[in-house]
This record gives sequence, C-alpha cells and structure tokens, in this order.
Amino acid sequence: MPHLFRLALLLLLLLPGIALAQGQPFHVVNRTGMPAKELNAVRTPRGAASDWGRNLLSPDRPLPPGGGFRVNPAEAAGCRFDLRLVLEDGREAMLQDQDICANRELALEAASRPLPSGKPAPVTAAVVPPPPNVPQQRPNQNARNVSTGTGFLVAPDRVLTNHHVVNGCDRIVMRAPDGRWLGAVPPARVDNDLDLALLAVPGLPGPALPFRSGPAVRRGDGVVAYGFPLAGLLSSDAKLTRGEVNGLAGLADNRNQYQVSAEVQPGNSGGPLLDMHGNIVGVVVSKLNAQRIARVTGDIAQNINFAVKGEAAQVFLRRAGLNPRVAESNGPERGTADVGEIANRSTLFIRCER
Repeated sequence: MPHLFRLALLLLLLLPGIALAQGQPFHVVNRTGMPAKELNAVRTPRGAASDWGRNLLSPDRPLPPGGGFRVNPAEAAGCRFDLRLVLEDGREAMLQDQDICANRELALEAASRPLPSGKPAPVTAAVVPPPPNVPQQRPNQNARNVSTGTGFLVAPDRVLTNHHVVNGCDRIVMRAPDGRWLGAVPPARVDNDLDLALLAVPGLPGPALPFRSGPAVRRGDGVVAYGFPLAGLLSSDAKLTRGEVNGLAGLADNRNQYQVSAEVQPGNSGGPLLDMHGNIVGVVVSKLNAQRIARVTGDIAQNINFAVKGEAAQVFLRRAGLNPRVAESNGPERGTADVGEIANRSTLFIRCER
C-alpha cells in the first residue's frame, strides 16, 4: 500500500501542471508560400463528420506567407489538435494530431488540392512553391566600388541589416537563399544610432525569422552568428560560428548591444544572431578593432564582438510599421547545425555598389 499512496501523491502533484499546460495559446505559422484565407484548429479526433469548425481568420485579413496566428484554445480542449490552412488558390495544408502542450509553435508547409469529397489528398512530401516572378537584378561587374554584408528576412519582402552596410550605396542587390539576385527598392528605413536599416526587396515571400520574446537573455547563453564574411576571399556560401553571450552591454556600456564570443568578420555585419532555439536575439554589428586597441593598451584583444539587441531591433521595426514574428525560447535546445538550417532559409548576401 505505501507505494500506491506515493503514486497517488505524485499524480496529485502533476495534475496542476497538466491543467496549466492545457488552454494556453499556441502559434500557427504559414510556411506554404501563399496567403491563406482560412485557418481551422479542431480538437483531435474531429468526429465522424470530420468537421473543421469555424474559420479563425477574418475574411478581410488573410494570413500572409511567413505570417503567424495566435490560437487561444478552450481550457478543456486538451492537448491534441488537427490544423488546416486553406490557401487562396484552394489548396489545403494540414497537420494532424499535434501535441500543442509540448510544441507551442506549429508551421504548416505542405499543401495539396482537396479531393472532390472535400477530404484533402494525402501528402507525402512538402510542396515547394515556385519563386515569385520578379526580374533578377544581377551584380554590376563594372561597379567602381563594392562592399558586402549580410541581411535577413523579418517580414515578406523586408530585409533587416546594418545601416553601415547600405549607407552611400548607389545600388543594392542581394542573393536570396534560392540563388536569385534581387534588388532593394529605395527608400530604406534607417536608424543611425542603432546602426539598423530596413530594406524593401520585392520577390522574397519568407520565411521571416522570429525574434526571441522570452525568457530574458543571460550571460552564457549559447548563440549562433550566421552570414557571409570576407566575400571574395572565402567561399561564397554562408558561414556559421557558435559562441556565447559574454556581456549584456556593448562597447562603452551601450545598453542596446550584447557582447558575444561568436566570431565575426567583415561581411558578417547585418546578419542574424540566433539562440539555440533558432530565434533572433540580435543583429551582428561589429567586432573590436584589435590593432587599434593594441596601439593604446599594448595588448591584442581577442574575439570581442557586438550585436544590436533583438529588443532594440523590434522597436525599430515597429516604428517602421512592421509587426515582427516572436517566439518563446523554451524546451530542449536545438543542435548548432539545426539552427544554421533555420537561418539559411532566411539569410541573404548583400552587395553594395557605388
């Protein structure tokens, strides 16, 4: 009997936690490459009629590619849900029997035509939408002066980078993750103090990288810098470096920056700094000039790098009229290679021509 008593006590202790997990909001992301006109979220199983319930989207507000929607389930709904997006062209994307208590962010990617019966056709592989039909703008090989940097998608057709990467450019072109060369359309939105710039680049539907909404970043948190350092010297593919948050302020006690140990080089500027859940915690901005410091101190400073804090970048984006994606960094951390795969889908090589 004592072991039965201990088991009953353990269940009593666990039940409040289970109840707390149920009924909490979860996030649905449209990764199909096309706007969705309908979103359904129904408790599993749906019943004999397979009813999808009501449309959670407003008729005049489709869910754009890369966009997210916050679903607030009833407290008694449980943890298992079926999800469906109906796209503007009539295709459907589905996820079935999802545990929303264990995974609060669910992305729908594969889409197919529904059968005449109304049931979706079985999907065996993700359908990759064709790239938007936007004329390419290739680099001008006769440009007199060229510099390079990195940027990343924060919304459809919107790329965030450093102001110093694009300042004074006569022409800005960038290589998208799918290999296309696209041009930025002026004017850019800039913040000189933060060293940030928001570019409009038609032809980039997403996905947009989410910013970390919590918990607060701590010293020692693992981070990944992703970008295109030393273009023309190193290979043309993106480079990844792993490091940690060393300090919660930047150079000269700049509270809008982090100091990080993830190594960066010229060309990394403007690239994403991600945590180990794949969420943005900063925008790579600079490294300490070791030669200049050595002339002053007589010692060579090593591996001191800085990034604009994600919170400051979000404020800048909201001033520019965007509502950036956000996500909690909870649960098991991802491997470095997995974080790199997340960054790779949304990170661009920027070429400034003067």
